Order: sequence, then C-alpha cells, then structure tokens
Amino acid sequence: MKIAITAFVTLDGVSQGPGSSTEDTSDGFTRGGWFVPHLDETFVDRASGWLDLAGGLLFGSRTYTSFARDWPAITDPADPFAERMNSLPKYVVSTTIEAGTWAPTTVLRSESAVRELKAQPGKELQIHGSARLGSALLSAGLVDTVRLVVTPTVIGAGRRQFPHPATATGLRLVRHEATPSALLLLEYDVAGPALVADYDGVTNLPS
Repeated sequence: MKIAITAFVTLDGVSQGPGSSTEDTSDGFTRGGWFVPHLDETFVDRASGWLDLAGGLLFGSRTYTSFARDWPAITDPADPFAERMNSLPKYVVSTTIEAGTWAPTTVLRSESAVRELKAQPGKELQIHGSARLGSALLSAGLVDTVRLVVTPTVIGAGRRQFPHPATATGLRLVRHEATPSALLLLEYDVAGPALVADYDGVTNLPS
C-alpha cells in the first residue's frame, strides 16, 4: 500500500486547529478556524475523490482521539465524507491507546508495524491531520504522496505540518489547482533526498 498525507496548512505551514476556534487549543493556541472561510464546492469534490483512493486511515493518538469522538456523531446521509470515514479501517500508531473506540480500529505500536502494514497490497493508507506522525514517516521514507490544501492565510502561531523532519526530503509536483475561494490544492510524489546546489549564475543553469 502507498502512504499518503492529506493536510490543511496556512501559508506559513501551520496545520493546528483548521476547523474551529475550539478544535485544538493545546499549547495556548487561539487562532483556530482559519480553514473554514475558504471551503468551497471544488475543494469538497476533490477531497471526496482523494478519499475514494483510501483503503485505510492512519492516525497518531491525538488526531485519532478527536476524530473518534467527532466523526461517529455525524450521521447525516448527505454528508460527503462521514460514511466512508466511519466505515474505513482505522490504524492508530500509539503506545498509550490500549484499544480503539472507533470501529474498525487496529492499534500499531511502532514504526516497524507501519512498515509491515505498508508492505501489504491494497489502496492508500491516508494520514489526515497527525502532523507529528506524518513528519516522522516522511523522514523514515515511508510516505509516497503528499497532498496539501493551502489557505491564503498567515497565522503566525501554532504547530507546523512538518516539524523539523530528520531528513531533507524532495518532492515532485504532479497536480495543482486553485479553487474559486483561493485554496491551493497541491499534490506531490515523494522523490527521495532533497536536491541542493550552489548558485553559479543564470548562464550555468541546466537546460
């Protein structure tokens, strides 16, 4: 299976509390709700298409706990995501959660367990939220795809989506789109180590 990160981020890379002012106030964060004003039908359609690619959902413990609390309460049959979010297999990487409360859930105890799961055939394992987990798996070379939904907002505080990964990783842009409400939808394939070079003038640029 491929592992894909799907993340909402501000222009300065913050991923904390996109959905409301009270969604995640940890570490004194007070600037949540920055994503909601930019929701539009184009984004919903694209996000629904991404979820169609999922064979399972992969979480860290913080995001799993909040999703397991909130998603089962969404029972509106017209909601474009709830039925799939609630029915897809869930995997939570945690040393503190003993058993899942959001069926069907499997608890994974280590990165090696994620690696074993990834080696199985199937559709995408999608990481939604869970920035620390996504960053760790990206550094470990286990992530194949990164999908970012970027808002035209600079928050100036909050947790970043990729907090100090252990390795510098290169990405290759494969799709991009701007929605009517100015969201940028960016899809990248992971391309190995980040390329670096010293500037030697425009006349020496590669052709």
